[in-house]
Amino acid sequence: MLEMRPDCERCGTDLPPADPGAFICSFECTFCAACADALDERCPNCGGELLDRPTRTGKRPAGKPA
Repeated sequence: MLEMRPDCERCGTDLPPADPGAFICSFECTFCAACADALDERCPNCGGELLDRPTRTGKRPAGKPA
């Protein structure tokens, strides 16, 4: 399961798991849309491609909070 980090690593913008607009690399580094665009969709930590993070909707399994 994805970690679903709660904020942008670059600017600190809140990124709730049910809202669109978050981008992640394969190491789950997380950025808002504006920062991902400014970074040319490349993770500054690992150089990986930043892609849309899926949203998490519906009931969460017990013991697996977002």
